[in-house]
Amino acid sequence: MSDYLMKAGLSVHPLLVDFVEKEALPGLPVTAEQFWDGFAALVAEHGPTNAALLAKRDDLQGKIDDWHRRYGPVVNNPQGYEFFLRDIGYLVAEPADFVIETTGLDAEITALCGPQLVVPVNNARYALNAANARWGSLYDAFYGTDVISREGDLAVGKGFNAARGQAVVAKAAEFLDAAFPLETGSHRDVTFYHVEKDGERRHFVVDTSAGRTRLKDAEAFAGYGGTEDKGEIVLRHHGLHVVLVIDPSSAIGAMHKAGLSDVIVEAALTTIQDCEDSVAAVDAEDKVGVYRNWLGLMNGTLADTFEKSGKTVTRTLKADRTYKDVDGKPLVLKGRSLLLVRNVGHLMTTDAVRDAAGKPIGEGLMDAAVTVLCAMHDKLNSRTGAVYIVKPKMHGPEEVAFACAIFASVEKMLGLKPLTVKIGIMDEERRTSANLKAAIHAARERVFFINTGFLDRTGDEIHTSMEAGPVLRKDEIKSERWIQAYEDRNVLIGLACGLSGRAQIGKGMWARPDDMAAMMSAKIGHPNAGANTAWVPSPTAATLHALHYHQVDVFEAQQRRHNEATPVLAELFSMPIQVPFSLSRDEITRELENNAQGILGYVVRWVQQGIGCSKVPDINDVGLMEDRATCRISSQAVANWLRHGLVSKDEVIATFERMASVVDAQNAGDPLYRSMAENFQSVAFNAALDLALRGADQPAGYTEPILHERRRMVKAREAARS
Repeated sequence: MSDYLMKAGLSVHPLLVDFVEKEALPGLPVTAEQFWDGFAALVAEHGPTNAALLAKRDDLQGKIDDWHRRYGPVVNNPQGYEFFLRDIGYLVAEPADFVIETTGLDAEITALCGPQLVVPVNNARYALNAANARWGSLYDAFYGTDVISREGDLAVGKGFNAARGQAVVAKAAEFLDAAFPLETGSHRDVTFYHVEKDGERRHFVVDTSAGRTRLKDAEAFAGYGGTEDKGEIVLRHHGLHVVLVIDPSSAIGAMHKAGLSDVIVEAALTTIQDCEDSVAAVDAEDKVGVYRNWLGLMNGTLADTFEKSGKTVTRTLKADRTYKDVDGKPLVLKGRSLLLVRNVGHLMTTDAVRDAAGKPIGEGLMDAAVTVLCAMHDKLNSRTGAVYIVKPKMHGPEEVAFACAIFASVEKMLGLKPLTVKIGIMDEERRTSANLKAAIHAARERVFFINTGFLDRTGDEIHTSMEAGPVLRKDEIKSERWIQAYEDRNVLIGLACGLSGRAQIGKGMWARPDDMAAMMSAKIGHPNAGANTAWVPSPTAATLHALHYHQVDVFEAQQRRHNEATPVLAELFSMPIQVPFSLSRDEITRELENNAQGILGYVVRWVQQGIGCSKVPDINDVGLMEDRATCRISSQAVANWLRHGLVSKDEVIATFERMASVVDAQNAGDPLYRSMAENFQSVAFNAALDLALRGADQPAGYTEPILHERRRMVKAREAARS
């Protein structure tokens, strides 16, 4: 610690000191002394509570383990199990009916429904791409994905495929006919889109091969821009804008009777810039990189220069889109997604700052202080001045209340108006799911968002019930009633707490970024379920998923579900165990190989290269978006089977060694990759193996403690070599 700097009794890494004092504080009405004094007070006040809450998690888990050892799975005594959970304080009394009180939220949260991106904020290029994904080309999304068949004449080749281009134009016309129907005819027959002036107002007029017509809903015409030859027409449906780009001189426009060269849809309304599951940030250097990019997004300076198709490209934040409305007055549409920031949870500590006793502080305390400080520079994001923090991995309402207390302290230390900081509650731990109404109540003045996360939720379910018996295979778990009960309870409890029209109800990620046709078939279920938003893996996926919010009026769906019966706790706790001897050895081996390959494929990039989220080939070479949540469920599944004797330690080790060769082959084209099969003593291989062998003993089954430890080892070795 000799190189640490003393700040108000805290030992702070010089990289963090320099960032705060030379980059984050200048231009703000907060002095360095005020910040460090306030930060020290924050640590002193909330550090002990943080430790006590983590100790309570361990105590409750120990009691649940003992119950299962005595009584077996929940199905043996569901009423007794629920009584037991209330007796130990795992379940708390449900509050009386209430309506959330959050104010000062942006329209993207309260009034608009659409896709949500989650992106690692430490990657500037990805962070900018996501922020700029507010608008997306429907033509490009159709042309470049399997939403349109890639067979025969429609195959994607090196050059432009005119037949595929025509199919794109036809597919876009289908969307326009559904969202913006004409009084007569179809958009596929349009020969001219134009705007006519009648007095002071403008009207949208359409010529077709059968004659002149208009939109069935005249109010859907919102504005226009450009020139008569190259213009843009702005339409609006369910609050979302769609821009018709008219350019007959372009390659695509020349193919269209009316010169429609593109259809631009309003896509990712909100984006979570992630400091947590999708990043690998293990020390002061990494954390400063995370904070620097978040600051650049807030003050508008973030840029990234890279090579693409042999050219140097510099990416920055897009400007707002400017048009004229139907009265000829300025119409300005926001050019970027509304940005939220996901802090880490309550578990991990960071030695970027050490307290007066020389111990690493809670990383969540540092995230809260520094991300809010950076957000004070907001020039382009919230129109209300709100700071949106998504808080993950909270166990129950007591921990939600603790997060709110931290944010209140941060507001005070930075001189912000009370309740400036809003909280998004990730409903991904079972104690939160089981006490969701109380958790929302604890944050009723700040909550802007509740969201389900199948993978972390399943990982926590396996860990919580570790002693109950062997779990089902992963694919079987997805179809179990308890998962549907979890998803339904989230929406229905959120609606009962008044979130409709006041806050977001969100759903989880589509994990297969190359399988957009399947996404378009499946993911419409999220708005139909009453979810304002759902996660997608890319800007292209956001563009496509946006179409679902034209097909479904989410607020009508919420109204339809409002009085639906909420699944009872017995359903939420109903995950069955694997019937003994119901699986063959071949089935057990295949499942073990599947989990081992997935863990290795993710962990090797995390530990070797510091990549926290990426598209990782599964055992069948299907690319899946992987982050710590996916790794958590796989490692807990193996740990559980090891615990109950479905597999042995030797069998697990042998399987990981076999799968190392598979992962090596899948990464053969990566010059930065280092083989695991050639070195079973490698840090990466043993990190992955430890997640399985030691998974039952990890706090709540989280992967972070092992991954952080091993990534730091690799960084230390790299530093020593250099």
